[in-house]
Amino acid sequence: MTIKPFKPGFRVVFWAGASVLLAALLAYAFWPKAVLVDVGQVTRGELVVDVRAEGRTRVRDLYVITAPLAGHLQRIGNRTGEAVRKGDVVAVLDPSESALLDPRTRAEAKAALAAATAALNLAQAQLTEAEAVKVDAARDAERTRVLFERQVVSRSAIDKAAMNLDAASARVAAARAAKAVAEADRSGARMRLDPPGAAGRASGLRAIRAPASGTILRVHVQSETMVAAGTAILEIADPENLEVVAEFLSEDAAQFRPGADVQLTGWGGQTLAGRVRTVEPSGFLKISALGVEEQRVNVVIDLAEAPADHVLGDGFRVDAAVTTWASPDVLQVPVSALFRVQGDWSVFRINGRRAQLTRVEIGHQNQGQAEIVAGLSAGDDVVLYPDRSLSDNQPVRRRRN
Repeated sequence: MTIKPFKPGFRVVFWAGASVLLAALLAYAFWPKAVLVDVGQVTRGELVVDVRAEGRTRVRDLYVITAPLAGHLQRIGNRTGEAVRKGDVVAVLDPSESALLDPRTRAEAKAALAAATAALNLAQAQLTEAEAVKVDAARDAERTRVLFERQVVSRSAIDKAAMNLDAASARVAAARAAKAVAEADRSGARMRLDPPGAAGRASGLRAIRAPASGTILRVHVQSETMVAAGTAILEIADPENLEVVAEFLSEDAAQFRPGADVQLTGWGGQTLAGRVRTVEPSGFLKISALGVEEQRVNVVIDLAEAPADHVLGDGFRVDAAVTTWASPDVLQVPVSALFRVQGDWSVFRINGRRAQLTRVEIGHQNQGQAEIVAGLSAGDDVVLYPDRSLSDNQPVRRRRN
């Protein structure tokens, strides 16, 4: 019997080839693909940890010139930014006249003046009476002394006469004091009824002088107008003698110590150096832009040196960064490479062309870098901004900048 060789038919060849192709496609589909990632490096160098907050500049010694009394303020000739010397006249105030009296008040003032005049007359009469009694007591004392010397009266008589003279003298002193009070009351009643007129005010212009040399920062009242006593007129200070007041969260400010280094930026010029002078002992509640209640405290910062171009002035906004920790040689990794896995800090370290999940221990950190205590070495490459789909030992490709 002759055995014919097996020749696969077209169908068999077709399906076999299709099966191989399908297997290849499935293998390709499920084969781990390289993920495109950003790569950073573990380095060693200086690490500075700081706390940032917004602040403002202010002059150290501010002088607010106010009206010493109510009156008509003449127009201020000085302008904002002008320099003045101590003792210069910066404002002139014309004290205001007393208010005019309405008929009822005037009648009451007239009655008060009449009563004060009557009281003065009574005090004058009482003084005249007391002086007459004193003169009589003095004569009686003299007669008693003569009789005592002639041994006509006893010692008790002369003592009683001396006592009567002392009492009369005291009544005279009391009457004179009562008359002085009555005269003052009448003068006050007369002033309320007839206050000084324009003639009495002509020489009453008050010159307001600068208490210190400096620059006019603000003119609150420029035009001629009536002002009340205590009204702020202008402010004078030395605009180059500045300090910075920044509002920090109270839990951050608790870490600060006097003398801590500060970097001042965001005011429109070069970075300025400063030092913490003091943390104010009292905090305050402030609502953030997101509506969150925050407990903040003012931190006063001294400038190490003034800007070279002297363009920084009072009330300028600045960003203050207070240094809380610094080291010149620290193993560090970009913060963007860190993420949490079951409560532990981890990174994807690139080993060859694969990303290996690596647990790390970190120490101090700032906005950009974190100190590596254990888990990585200098020169290691790590994945920045790792995607959640990235898994351990997955192939990766470096993104080219």
